[in-house]
Amino acid sequence: MDTAKNASVVVCRHPFQLNPDSRRVITRMFSLEPGRMARVVERVLAFSQDEVKRMCAALLEDYGGRHRRIRTVFRRNYAVVAEQLHLADNHLPEEKALLIGAYFTMEYAVESAALFNPSIVPHPDQSGVPADQVRVVLSLRAVGEGHVSSIEFRGALISATGEPVLEPVNTFVASAEVRPDQYYDKHLYSLKLFNFMATSEAAGEGEQTAAHDLVETTLGQLGDRFTLDELRHAMWSLRGQYEGSTAFLENTFSTMLWLARSNYEIRFDPETQLSERVIFPISTTESAGIEDARFVRFVEDDGEVVYYATYTAYDGRNILTQLLETRDFTCFKMHTMNGVYAESKGMALFPRRVKGNYAMISRVDGENLFIMYSDNIHFWDRIEPLQMPFFPWEAVQIGNCGSPIETEAGWIMLTHGVGPMRRYCIGAVLLDRENPSKVIGRLPEPLLSPTQDEREGYVPNVVYSCGAMIHNDLLIIPYAFSDSASRVASVPVGKLLHALTGPRARPA
Repeated sequence: MDTAKNASVVVCRHPFQLNPDSRRVITRMFSLEPGRMARVVERVLAFSQDEVKRMCAALLEDYGGRHRRIRTVFRRNYAVVAEQLHLADNHLPEEKALLIGAYFTMEYAVESAALFNPSIVPHPDQSGVPADQVRVVLSLRAVGEGHVSSIEFRGALISATGEPVLEPVNTFVASAEVRPDQYYDKHLYSLKLFNFMATSEAAGEGEQTAAHDLVETTLGQLGDRFTLDELRHAMWSLRGQYEGSTAFLENTFSTMLWLARSNYEIRFDPETQLSERVIFPISTTESAGIEDARFVRFVEDDGEVVYYATYTAYDGRNILTQLLETRDFTCFKMHTMNGVYAESKGMALFPRRVKGNYAMISRVDGENLFIMYSDNIHFWDRIEPLQMPFFPWEAVQIGNCGSPIETEAGWIMLTHGVGPMRRYCIGAVLLDRENPSKVIGRLPEPLLSPTQDEREGYVPNVVYSCGAMIHNDLLIIPYAFSDSASRVASVPVGKLLHALTGPRARPA
């Protein structure tokens, strides 16, 4: 156990580290353009049945120990190929279908490059846990080939002294399946759609009006809840009413489908363990990665508990802030976030409503911290300045390190600051409990700075966290170093609060 000390707070670094493991692999569809795909299928269909049986048996034996239900994976990927190539497989032998599926399957090492930027929340199941301990869910950003980011999970027990003990990590890794029977709420969908069109349209007024009328007509054919297939059917039924394929028609339908696909629901097999579950990019908006999920255990006014996480969806050029929702870490709903101020990285939701409103910390301009309030968790249009860089170690920019944490003295908000040599450090701020727009105090020195052995990695000189929690009067801080691996530190809450309100703390 190592301790580090700034001028007023002792930080304990625990002997705990999560390193990337290139052996953890998921299966992915191996896609080719249709012409080449058809030629591969033609070659496989020419194999003799004996050769097909031999190859299929060898593949199932070779990869069956690396993946759960590899036969199902091959069959599912064959179905994708068959649909794209319009293959009739009524009489196709099962082994040949599986072999075709195997040719269009690949492994992907989800964390071969890095496992970093963790957040921590209490596990929804605390059964059998001693009173002085807590079971937690650690979420992590995993990076593999091509720098594609996904979300992974680990379970751990935190002792009374803040020591983390990792639960066994399964060798299997599973990606989620999109729920094919997902229903969309028409009211929320239309609010999001019209909000997006209002903030992004560059067309003339006439085309905007026509597009809005088309949306209304399309949605008018749907019930209060509808599926993606029902939305597609409504679109196709209207195409015949328009002479030719006008640009606004195709653009409007494309936008409607894009929004629907960006709001989706996924589920894992309940038999999988927490460490097996990987949320890998699914929609086009996140095709290049799901980055920096900030999880929070949110308690509604009526006591209902929901786990939310804000994350950044990246398509290789553009970012989009998304909201993840789960109650059991088995089923997850992904939502787009709308509003003028919902397009920034590093948004972190408060763990409860504040005076009837949702509250969010954000860095809208990429440099300063802001606080936002909304009566709808999906829409963010109100913003207030909260904090600007002040100290030398944060003079380039500041941001949050996860959701604020409530104490009787106020909200503890961990921040990250960027200083000389683009060094990232973690700081702490105290916000007023009743009015979190008011800063009570902030530490003049970093709480956590990169130690000598934390300076080397994919991005040198960085410590960073996406969320902490309090247990047994200790602030438990999982953090990443140099965008490579993750560790855990703890700080006595009382001493931190004393430092945040003492004579050396700087007010707003």
